This record gives sequence, C-alpha cells and structure tokens, in this order.
Amino acid sequence: MQYISKIGAMLFVVTSGASMQGLATEPCGDFGECLALIEINASDGDIGFHFLFDGDDLESARLTDPDGAKLFEYKVGGSLKEQTLTETFAESAEPLCWNDPEAEEDEEIVTLSEFLERWQPGIYMVTGKGEEGEKAEGETLLTYHLPAAPANVSYNGGVITWEPGNDLGKCATRGELDDLVSDGSLPMHPEFVAVGAWEVVMDTVVEDGDPLAKMKFSVRVPASAFQVAVSQEFLDALPANTEMKIEVGAIGVDGNATFTETGDICVNEIEEGCE
Repeated sequence: MQYISKIGAMLFVVTSGASMQGLATEPCGDFGECLALIEINASDGDIGFHFLFDGDDLESARLTDPDGAKLFEYKVGGSLKEQTLTETFAESAEPLCWNDPEAEEDEEIVTLSEFLERWQPGIYMVTGKGEEGEKAEGETLLTYHLPAAPANVSYNGGVITWEPGNDLGKCATRGELDDLVSDGSLPMHPEFVAVGAWEVVMDTVVEDGDPLAKMKFSVRVPASAFQVAVSQEFLDALPANTEMKIEVGAIGVDGNATFTETGDICVNEIEEGCE
C-alpha cells in the first residue's frame, strides 16, 4: 500500500493502486502489463472504454481490436524521444447510457446495447517499438463480464459500507439485463459476475481550483470485505463542514468495473453543517 500525506499542500491519498492496474494482464507478452476494460458509473449513468499498457523505453505503440483495426497509436518526438515512454493509460469519453431528462439536447446517448455493439469482446493487441528499433507485442482480453453495481453504499461514523448489487443502475435495470442475457448480448448476468476486489474512494465536493479538490481517500480491498474505515488522520485533516462524496467500485475478475456514488456527506460537521 502506498501512503502519501502532504497536509500543508492539502493533499492526502491512501491507495493500493490505480483502478486498472491491480487486475491487468501481467506480464503481457513483451510488455510488463496491459488491460482493456469497460467502466460503468451506475449512479450517473455513463459508460466508457479504458486501456493501459506498460513497456520499456518505447518510442511508439499501437492498440488494435480483435479485427486488427487500429484504435490508438502514438509516436514520440523531440525530448520525449530521448527520454522515451513507459506506461500509457487512456479513457474514452463516457457518454450517457440512459435518456437523462436533464441532459442537453445534443448530449450523446449510448445505451448498453449500443456500447456492446461498438466494443467487441476478444483479444486486443498492443505493439510497440523501442529506441533501438526492437519490437514488443502483447495481448489482453476484453470481456462482457460486467460486475453489478454495489448497492446500499453508506457512510456512518467514519465507516463506509456497501452490499453486492444485482443490476447496472441507470445503465441497465434488472429487467433489461435479463433481456440482454436472454438474447445472447451478455454472456452472464452482472449479479453473477465474480468480483475480484472493491475500490473505495472518498472525495471532496468542491469547485475546480479549490485546494480541497486535492483531498481524497482511496483504497482497494478484497472481494470478501464490505466495509472500510476511513483513516482518522485523513478525517482530522479536513476542515469543518467539508462536503464529501463516496464511490464504491466492483472490480470484476476480468478488470471491468462498475461504480456506485453517494453524496450529501458532511464531515466534521459543526453549527449548521454543510450547506
């Protein structure tokens, strides 16, 4: 576990690794690790494609889908060519997966069915070239094994708790998921997808630029855990009446992740509390 504390700079992070890295393909052929995954925010109702790969002294790299179509490519230049790259991580845009009545008229809506048609399951290839021209290859598997969104996420007395869920929130109700499984669009109902770990994040709710935006508690725990005690040192570092939100993510054994959010949490509440 990594522990970083810079109270003077209003930064506090407790984490066991970025959300993708713990379940990446390791090793990934000539790469140290790689992963392609689907990430869903069941509370906000959005969905995205993420990928990660980590190699040594790379000047260029490419990601291709199971049909061999190029999805992503980079080539370094200038000083970065002298320094070279190692780890690359990227997230696609995350369009809404439901018809939000408050969305802008031109807001893109990509339902779960449409998303699954866009991103096919199978082997995604990573290729790269090093500074001496040496080639690297690796592959990782993208699946449709989507873990259900955590349910009943709550906070009380410094402890975050949750329960296993049975749907994907705004991205798909249980009934919609039953239909997707019945017609073969999904190989398995999310309720039965194995969870490899839970990722828990407690974050401040502030405007961009506010020093409190750097205040975050983040930890990954085993699938057998259903509660996390927030570090008292972290809570003590927060000012009075700090508004917070919590995210709990179910990280599937294949790397796909589904998050549930809850807000309206007032930490170190005094007088009239958080407005």
